[in-house]
Amino acid sequence: MPARRPGRGDRGQVAIEFVGTVPLILLLVAAVWECVLIGYAFSLAGNAADEAARAGAVKGDTACTAAAHEHVGEAWGLAVECGTSGDIYQAKVSLGVPILFPGLNFDRIEGTGGAAMEREEK
Repeated sequence: MPARRPGRGDRGQVAIEFVGTVPLILLLVAAVWECVLIGYAFSLAGNAADEAARAGAVKGDTACTAAAHEHVGEAWGLAVECGTSGDIYQAKVSLGVPILFPGLNFDRIEGTGGAAMEREEK
């Protein structure tokens, strides 16, 4: 059995492993962040659609669009469709998702909401 020289062995091994795992950790953090953005977009679209439908049922189309814009920031690329379906006022909100990874092409995330009509049609 050869004699071990002092000061040799696994010196520097931790540094090499750290450098090798940092990109993997960063990719994992980016993937988790993308999932957070997608989940938040679904929540934001649903809430904005509910608020828009409620406002539209009481005050009309202009209030519907304004309520949706009030609850969603400009960076989300908001598109709103408001209208009636029988005695139900419906709102459809569509948001663009900020994509962190180019391969994930979620074009639009949609939320829908409805509320009973509370005003008289003229």
